[in-house]
Amino acid sequence: MSPEVVARTVKAYFAALRAMDQQAWVNTFAEDAVSNDPVGALPIKGHQKLGEFFQTITAAFKEVGLTENDVFIAGNSAAVKWTGKGTSKQGRAVHFEGIDVFTINEAGKIETLHAYWNPAEMVAQL
Repeated sequence: MSPEVVARTVKAYFAALRAMDQQAWVNTFAEDAVSNDPVGALPIKGHQKLGEFFQTITAAFKEVGLTENDVFIAGNSAAVKWTGKGTSKQGRAVHFEGIDVFTINEAGKIETLHAYWNPAEMVAQL
């Protein structure tokens, strides 16, 4: 797999999240994808559950998004250090950080995601 395919998929994932576009975000994943977001929580499997997860995460925000700070591609995987920023529906500014590790399939879709971050830090700022 070319690094360009991996980079394009990762870029689309973050762009859809910043746009708060649930359908575009879900479409970056394979139908049978597994997301561990955050690592240690119950895995999220398939498009329907991913869409529900997206709604849960974005529900408290007027706007929210992640910006890729550093992207490291190796084979069909990428590790991304990111910074999250948002504004709650009550107008509070939120800032959080993490690292996502993606595995991309041959179709250029996310097969697995492991997200290393602490949601409690974000929730405390809401």
